[in-house]
Amino acid sequence: MGPKITEGTEGNDANRVHIFDTTLRDGEQSPGISLNTAEKVEIAQQLVRLGVDVIEAGFPIASPGDFEAVEAIAKRVEGPVICGLARTHKADIDAAWGAVKHSERPRIHTFVSTSDIHIEHQLRTDREDVKGQARAAVSLAKSYCEDVEFSPMDATRADLEYTAEVIAIAVEEGATTINVADTVGYTTPEEYAEMWRRFYELVPGLSEVETSVHCHDDLGLAVANSYAGIGAGARQVECAINGLGERAGNCSLEEIVMLIRVREDVHGFSTGVNSREIARTSRLVSRLTGYPVQPNKAIVGRNAFAHESGIHQDGVLKERSTYEIMDATEVGLESNSIVLGKHSGRHALRDALEQLGFKVEGNALNSAFKAFKEVADRKKQVTALDLEAIVSDEMRERSDAHELASFEVEAGTGREPRAKVVITMPSGEEAVGESGGDGPIDAVFRAIQMATGTESELRQYTVDSVTEGEDALGEVTVMLRTDGFLAVLAAGVALSHGGRLRRPLRNRPLMPRVLRVSARIERYTWLVVLVLLGTLVASIDYKWWMLGYAAVLILLIRPLAVRLGLGGVNMPEAQWRSVAGFTARGTASLYCLAFSINHGLGAPYARLLAGVTLVVVVTSIIASTISGLPLSRPSPGTVDL
Repeated sequence: MGPKITEGTEGNDANRVHIFDTTLRDGEQSPGISLNTAEKVEIAQQLVRLGVDVIEAGFPIASPGDFEAVEAIAKRVEGPVICGLARTHKADIDAAWGAVKHSERPRIHTFVSTSDIHIEHQLRTDREDVKGQARAAVSLAKSYCEDVEFSPMDATRADLEYTAEVIAIAVEEGATTINVADTVGYTTPEEYAEMWRRFYELVPGLSEVETSVHCHDDLGLAVANSYAGIGAGARQVECAINGLGERAGNCSLEEIVMLIRVREDVHGFSTGVNSREIARTSRLVSRLTGYPVQPNKAIVGRNAFAHESGIHQDGVLKERSTYEIMDATEVGLESNSIVLGKHSGRHALRDALEQLGFKVEGNALNSAFKAFKEVADRKKQVTALDLEAIVSDEMRERSDAHELASFEVEAGTGREPRAKVVITMPSGEEAVGESGGDGPIDAVFRAIQMATGTESELRQYTVDSVTEGEDALGEVTVMLRTDGFLAVLAAGVALSHGGRLRRPLRNRPLMPRVLRVSARIERYTWLVVLVLLGTLVASIDYKWWMLGYAAVLILLIRPLAVRLGLGGVNMPEAQWRSVAGFTARGTASLYCLAFSINHGLGAPYARLLAGVTLVVVVTSIIASTISGLPLSRPSPGTVDL
């Protein structure tokens, strides 16, 4: 029993399967993924090139940022239906409409649970109230938008007859798409197909609307269950790039699309997806979300078309079809002929990017060209994969970014690794941090914490190769837990050094601010000392200022020896600078006391100078001491950023 072809998802015949992509909504709910508006728009534009029918752009009521992203996609992305998710609450539906109404093809997707587990424990209501919620929600959504989708959540664990009643209400109120969700990945292909057959029998008019499947992969059956639903009559598949989604993820878009394409001889179904864009879409989503694709992932994994066995290699070399059921070029894995070098100009770069589907002009082109030149100076050839990595890294929003301006790392056998970093803050100001650590990378992260005054727990740190060869581009991804949430905090592409922290780093309430003030004071410690000495020279007996200049010379000897490599000094320079700064502040405090005592406590200017200097210096000493002593360092396994 095929569905009615609705205006929102036009098709050529009853066997056309519509692809509903939920990467930007359910996919983003994967732990640690947090895409900004520009990244979501970039993915949505790539989904247009891929040829999906519906883009579920987000959950507008969830946050102002989510609303903004859905609204931006609705305004800027043309072609597919742009859908916003909403619970049955009026505020949700109002927000969804407010975000998607700018699209030429808007859709509101509303849902409510029909399983007794959810009704009793999550909704804390009863079956009759759920029916009323479904009726009111679909009616309200329909008053805003002609294209309305309704989903009974957790339907595969619900009473089938009751769920059929709720679906019937939604159809009666004007829903144009009915989506039956296997929310927790519980069902099996046989059960799911039989459920659909029963729904067609029990729900009047169900065959007259679009029917949809939404399956999770908790038991590894998301693709199989979705395929079973299509066989039972559904003509929309809700899926996500790389199978992203809650817990074990959703039905993988690339897998269900290629299953339909490769086995069309068996079922006769088809989609409107341009399969040659699959690999590039997968790479883009992986890069922006920080979720790497497992090497043996079907269709898009690095090993999907690789052969290690000698027997297999022999067969493929003689005839590809002996061990490959599809050609790698069908999913866009062919070696692209685009090759640029360091002598290629701006026009050549723009043409190459247009061939890849990127329309880059103005400042964005200038930024991409600058990054391209930096890479081309170090690589003999810049390939299509290189260009993808460069452009997707350069085209993101960075107005609130922290940038790693420079870093120094000292490490060796028998000595504690130490690192110094310079971070360019969103305000443009530079902050410096120094720290030791359990290893060089740990030291770098702790130094970043000292510079930015933020705290997070490092959960994952990965370095992957974007392209091949000794001069390959590398991609670094950092996943942090901060304030109880996982976040992919850093993902940058570089040849050998440098990277960008793309997310704003949150400040700790008090201590980090003190540390930042202390760090700034440290920069001017020597200036403070010299000013005091100048005052002392004009006001105190020659014995005092001779002693002062001798102290300054003593404090400078070790740092200079370290920097010049003289005398076999091997203590880390940063450590000696810290010792020197501490001693200088202490010396300055003593000078102030001596100055006050020498001239008498009644001298107003002496008392004022001594008091101000003492407050500044003592505060700096306390903060520096607390932050620098071994007892105050973060415990192993945590990194403050």
